[in-house]
Amino acid sequence: MNHRSPQPLALEGDLSIQLHPSRAGARLARELAAQWLVDQDATRDVADDALQVVAELTANAALHGRVPGRRFQLALRLTGAGRTLRVEVTDTRADRLPTAPLQEPPPDHESGRGLLIVDALADRWGAETGSVPRKTVWAELDLPPEHGRPSSGGSSGLVQGTDREEDPFPAPPLPPHGRAHPVG
Repeated sequence: MNHRSPQPLALEGDLSIQLHPSRAGARLARELAAQWLVDQDATRDVADDALQVVAELTANAALHGRVPGRRFQLALRLTGAGRTLRVEVTDTRADRLPTAPLQEPPPDHESGRGLLIVDALADRWGAETGSVPRKTVWAELDLPPEHGRPSSGGSSGLVQGTDREEDPFPAPPLPPHGRAHPVG
């Protein structure tokens, strides 16, 4: 295995993987998180917010937490009996903790908004130091409450049932096999 190949670490149900601290590593983290969310039957709203949080935190790890020869780690897990999605990104730059309060960069700057986006999307987020030289930046997204129906699919609690309304523009029925569909 070379230094750029991902190393899975997770127990069943969680995603935990070490990746190369580069743009390619951050992109792979987003792709793996997207697949994990699909496997957990995440709703589109949950997946969209979670993937944006993953994108921002992994980009920060690749850009600001990079140490040559060291990886960053992405972890996704459900906590609180499946009511909270926790995203954690650990890198080896404990000396570079995010500072609070967050300040918006000047309008002409192209970067510096990642944690502002995380702050807007996550219900909670923070950073903590681990064993030297690690730090973990984490974000939690509270999942919407169920609407009287159990989740469809897995037991993750990510999919929340809703009563669906009739499609106002249903597709026309298919014609019998071998016949062209009538026009008009």
